[in-house]
This record gives sequence, C-alpha cells and structure tokens, in this order.
Amino acid sequence: MGKTKLEIEFEEAVERVNAHTAPFPADTLLKLYAFYKKATNDYGKPRSKKPIINAFKTNALFQVKGLTQEEAKQNYIDLVNNYFLYRK
Repeated sequence: MGKTKLEIEFEEAVERVNAHTAPFPADTLLKLYAFYKKATNDYGKPRSKKPIINAFKTNALFQVKGLTQEEAKQNYIDLVNNYFLYRK
C-alpha cells in the first residue's frame, strides 16, 4: 500500500523543519511540536529538563486533543508552508 498525498506532504514538511538551521519562534515551535505529536500518535510525556517547558508543551498538546491524525498532519503542513512563505 502506497503513501497518501497527505503522508508524503507531511514527511516533506518534517524534513523541511529538520533541515532549517535558524531558530523558530517559540509559539511556532510549540504548534509544530503539538501537531507532530498528534499526527504521529506519540503520546509520551514531554521530556524537557525544565518544568516550565514541559508545562508549555503539555498545554500545546491539550490544545490539539480534538484533532484527528489527518487534521494534525494538514495543520503541520500548513504551518510549515506559511512560515516559509512569509519569512524573510
């Protein structure tokens, strides 16, 4: 069974983010984190050494809890595309 268009676009967006060397804004990072975790069904606890970071990550995950896996993938793709479209 081949990959769907959504799966291919999601993987390309993840590769694009991973290849980007400049720092992302904190709010964008949290959204990327939450959409990625939801899209990949990775429900492990945040593992930062800083409790405040874990709190922000937990809050971001809470905000996407109503999304389906497909919606999370599409939101991740859209966020990545918009970020790179409007960056200088």
